[in-house]
Amino acid sequence: MKEFVYKIKDEVGIHARPAGLLVKAATGFGADIKLFKGEKSADAKKIFSVMGLGAKKDDEIRITVEGDDEEAVADAMQKFFEENL
Repeated sequence: MKEFVYKIKDEVGIHARPAGLLVKAATGFGADIKLFKGEKSADAKKIFSVMGLGAKKDDEIRITVEGDDEEAVADAMQKFFEENL
């Protein structure tokens, strides 16, 4: 399992547009991708799950990747977060 922590920089947090982009990116991978904010967790491949985290600017999100090619998937997800959130 690979994991990293990301601090949300987007002014409005993970709202509908970036959540949709995140789900689209995550769905392209076979690995299991989870997001954690405090006690809440979300499946990165389900938009309502991602939006249910209620992640706002300056919140820290922990992302875990487990499964096929997890190193490459974690790197791709980290790049996605840096470019979009």
